[in-house]
Amino acid sequence: MAAEDRLDLPMVGERQSLREQVAHALRAALITGEMRPGVVYSAPVLAAQFGVSATPVREAMLDLAKEGLVEAVRNKGFRVTELSDRDLDELTEIRQLIEVPTVARLADSSRAEEFEALRPIAEEIVSASERGDLLAYVDADLRFHVELLSLSGNSHLVSVVRDLRNRARLYGLSQLSERGTLTDSAREHLQLLDALKSGDSEAVKQLMAEHIGHVRGIWAEH
Repeated sequence: MAAEDRLDLPMVGERQSLREQVAHALRAALITGEMRPGVVYSAPVLAAQFGVSATPVREAMLDLAKEGLVEAVRNKGFRVTELSDRDLDELTEIRQLIEVPTVARLADSSRAEEFEALRPIAEEIVSASERGDLLAYVDADLRFHVELLSLSGNSHLVSVVRDLRNRARLYGLSQLSERGTLTDSAREHLQLLDALKSGDSEAVKQLMAEHIGHVRGIWAEH
């Protein structure tokens, strides 16, 4: 590369990887309930616990802030986002309005191959629930629903739903896992694929409505 073609850019790799590792660990702490809603966490204090500098922790926290999981508190750190019952009701209502009819319209036996391509992710959700790996569960669940909705061809709709799911995906999972009922919710993804493959839009509509309703029930018990 000629000298004039070189850009004066910072090195990437180690710090970026560290930022991702910290974000991953923080998500795990949020999901398990170790980090509590309403509590303010200091980046330097967390950094000391991780044994790293404060910079990758701040960067990771900013990533979580973009997802709506934490919010910055000036000169103090980051507060874990706390959602009220009304917030959760409203998020549920929006998801019902968007996801139920969108997924129901996808029901078509001629698209069986596309639905089957999602089965490994659905099975990953079940597997994660069985071993109590909440972070893997959340990651696989988000991937499943995003990829399913992507079959609608509406990228803006997918973006909106991804944001809605990010904002409320952590509530109640740890309690559900402790009671051993997380796998029941996980298996609904497999049932949904079967209904989509059969072309039964009414069954899909009912399954989606119940699935989202179950999630709100989980939140209500949080």
